[in-house]
Amino acid sequence: MEHKNSVEFLVRGRYALFTDPLTKIGGEKFTYQVPTYQALKGIIESIYWKPTIQWYIDEVRIMNQIRTQSIGIRAPHYKDTKNDLSIYTYLKDVEYQVRAHFEWNENRPDLANDRNENKHWLIAKRMIEKGGRRDVFLGTRECQAEVEPCVFGESSSDYDNVDLSFGMMVHGITYADEAYNEETKGKMSVRLWNPVMKNGIIAFIRPEDCEIVRPIKKMTMKEFVNGVNFQSVENEEIN
Repeated sequence: MEHKNSVEFLVRGRYALFTDPLTKIGGEKFTYQVPTYQALKGIIESIYWKPTIQWYIDEVRIMNQIRTQSIGIRAPHYKDTKNDLSIYTYLKDVEYQVRAHFEWNENRPDLANDRNENKHWLIAKRMIEKGGRRDVFLGTRECQAEVEPCVFGESSSDYDNVDLSFGMMVHGITYADEAYNEETKGKMSVRLWNPVMKNGIIAFIRPEDCEIVRPIKKMTMKEFVNGVNFQSVENEEIN
């Protein structure tokens, strides 16, 4: 489903690491086969974000064949100067088409004066053309990525006419300022789901539609003051 204020972009990189949390126990990391909702949300937030809006990832299209590469990493100890050799397994030569849209963050009524839908949308599209406001990476900081505009569904994919199920995966994290019901207010929570790819496309469910949600810890919302740690969109240039 395409929304009025949706954006479409292509993101590509030499490596990606969407870490399966089950593999972190021994200090090693193994990637999921496909990006999580949270990883893609982090990408669009690196491109353009304001606390007034909340980004929702609608769909991702897997363009390149899913391949992995294992690399030895010397991970430093936390308590001394020694290090251990760990194996990180990355996705290699990835490319994704992404469709997303934003909605007002109803947890931020104090920023209601910043709700200029057209200007937020125009700035977001402009930032996609520029490659993002901040560094864009695929899962982890060492996996740098490039972003550019695209038409979702255009050009061929290695997974056209292919359907796959990926089992239980992390959908994303709900922070205190993104709470959608009483159970998620004042907390950080993790969401799980079962993604299915159809014709190379994964259609994401909304955070509130995830049936498996687990609280992690208590959390308070950050305060924003216009002119101090926040600038209204009305004071920004589209270009």
